[in-house]
Amino acid sequence: MDNHRILFLTLLLLILPACERSAPAPPKRYAFTGRVVSVEIQDQSVVIDGNAVPGFMGAMAMEYKVKPPSVLNQLSAGDTISADVVVVKPADSAAMDYWLENVKVTEHSKTPPPTPAGVQRIPQPGDVVPDFFFLNQDGKRVSLRQYRGKVLVITFIYTRCPFPDFCPRMSAYFDEMYKQIVATPSLGNLRLLSVSFDPDHDTPKVLRAYAFSVAHTHEASLFTRWQFAAARAADLPKLADFFGLIYKAEGGMITHNLSTTVIGPDGKIVRWYHGNDWQISDVMKDATGALTQKG
Repeated sequence: MDNHRILFLTLLLLILPACERSAPAPPKRYAFTGRVVSVEIQDQSVVIDGNAVPGFMGAMAMEYKVKPPSVLNQLSAGDTISADVVVVKPADSAAMDYWLENVKVTEHSKTPPPTPAGVQRIPQPGDVVPDFFFLNQDGKRVSLRQYRGKVLVITFIYTRCPFPDFCPRMSAYFDEMYKQIVATPSLGNLRLLSVSFDPDHDTPKVLRAYAFSVAHTHEASLFTRWQFAAARAADLPKLADFFGLIYKAEGGMITHNLSTTVIGPDGKIVRWYHGNDWQISDVMKDATGALTQKG
């Protein structure tokens, strides 16, 4: 009996620390104010040009989920709002979840504010993608037309992005898709492209180092399927407008939203994803579907 009791206590001492490690951190709340840019009822989210939130982030335009979603029906572009940003960081993970609660309209706007570059239009399936040009990680000029005949998944990042739920998450998603492509012969005509909207900093040398870092390899064969490139500064306004990208340089950082697009072999949009809560499986399903149609 004593031996059983000792064994039980030993197991308990081993289990308790593990339980403590797996327990999620308690949510943090921050006072938040900003101006509504657009309301996405279907996605239960809103894009807000927010003021700085001390202890959480600087002033920037971002997409937020809203709880309860019914509050979205009370919001319009141009409204000034106050709310609580609720931030939850899961245990054993760098990714965090966040949303707005207690949203209140402090001032209704009769005239909505000017729409930031990149939200004038929502990319639609069937849209023909213009032939934009970029400078890749090898210092070579590449264009979207070069991907005709293949399926391309393109996203937008900048290498200095400090927020784990933005560019680092997109790069992690693309790394997972890259691994699936390499491991699946039927995906041989699927390509990935990460485009920087920070051409002054993201030189070919910087992009190459960033690529090896996020892909956890130093094999140049990486670039056969996944390239990293910087947009030309002169092309950025048109590029942002077409792909629904919002970006604004301020204080040494770039505030931006997230835009990921699947482009078919015919150079037309298959599907556009905004935000960071899409599933890799959904993008891969769209991409493989486009490959099948090609066949």
